[in-house]
Amino acid sequence: MTQPRILLIVSGGIAAYKSLELVRLLRKRGIAVRAVLTGSASRFVTPLSLGVLTEDHVYGDMFDLKEEREIGHIQLSRQADLVVVAPATANILAKMAAGIADDLATTLLLATDKPVLAVPAMNVRMWHHAATQRNIAQLRADGIHVLEPDEGEMACGEFGKGRLPDPEAIVEAITRVLQPPFASRAVEKPGASPLLDMRKANGSGLKGRHILITAGPTHEPIDPVRYIANRSSGKQGFAIAAAAARAGARVTLVAGPVHLPTPPGVDRVDVETARQMMTAVEAALPADAAIMVAAVADWRTDAAAGQKLKKDGSGKPAPLTLVENPDILATLGRHAQRPALLVGFAAETEKLAEHAQAKLARKGADWIVANDVSGDVMGGDDNSVHIITAQGVESWDHLPKDAVAARLIEKVAHALASRSD
Repeated sequence: MTQPRILLIVSGGIAAYKSLELVRLLRKRGIAVRAVLTGSASRFVTPLSLGVLTEDHVYGDMFDLKEEREIGHIQLSRQADLVVVAPATANILAKMAAGIADDLATTLLLATDKPVLAVPAMNVRMWHHAATQRNIAQLRADGIHVLEPDEGEMACGEFGKGRLPDPEAIVEAITRVLQPPFASRAVEKPGASPLLDMRKANGSGLKGRHILITAGPTHEPIDPVRYIANRSSGKQGFAIAAAAARAGARVTLVAGPVHLPTPPGVDRVDVETARQMMTAVEAALPADAAIMVAAVADWRTDAAAGQKLKKDGSGKPAPLTLVENPDILATLGRHAQRPALLVGFAAETEKLAEHAQAKLARKGADWIVANDVSGDVMGGDDNSVHIITAQGVESWDHLPKDAVAARLIEKVAHALASRSD
């Protein structure tokens, strides 16, 4: 088999310098890269630096007589297995959505018959602008794969969504889009990501499956400035969503209010309250498996105050009437569209197995993942879990949350495969 081939189009944003690391990582995976620089991109990175890393000619001139004598732009657009635009500026995204071909890069994009992955990077206000969001929606409707940008500090000093994802995350997204027949050709060198090994272990993995995941806390408003919540960071749920996407699943992640980047290839729905999370979960059905990781607040105030509550000097607390929130896991357990595999999480501080076994029966779940949160699990990077099923308790070693996620998703893949046999 020949190695998979990427045509990388680098457009002119400050994040263009990251294309050099992206090329290095792709070559490390055994993926051939041919690069195209827009005119603006050549102000940030040079053809020489990209050419050294790709070990190939770097293209940029639409009217290069040597190349165009053989209709070079058509050949370039057809010889790759995947076209990647990274970074994809607001300008090139707009041209792609409108079908404009006014330079080599946009002409290639219009002429290609291969899959296209766009990786946006721009100022936060540009990303949220109605025109950009309209263009993104149009590209996705046209079948273009569009990665969500990360959230963080911008080069301009502003903070928000619009940062180019880390090159490692872009490589993972590229590997997923290159799924058979090409993904198996991208062989990692020692010490690299276990993505391909996990796919091999799972056979077809979760390709064709829809996995629904909740993560993070919920915030239940008391008044405009206060709320009821817990200490969930969302890290474990986001790690599980990332692992499911790497295994080939279509992933819907319903996330409470956390400041974490969206994992590549994951459809994210942001919510704040338990009732909003319940609505989003039901809207995402049907799903092959649901993994309810979110630490949903058990109670909310009967009626949130419209104005900030003030102390009256009496020394007495403000009167709050609490009511129970909907039980999302139990609702799914008896739902008409109940997933084939329903997994709940139980954050406990004592009697883990006892409380989790009671929750398993009470909620109608297939598995309960119990973890002891009396230490620094909430907000930390490691976890120690116990899988409670009708067959008994399976205890895992203390592991990084990413490793817990990968192992859990492997278990989910095997369970779904066995149920469909």
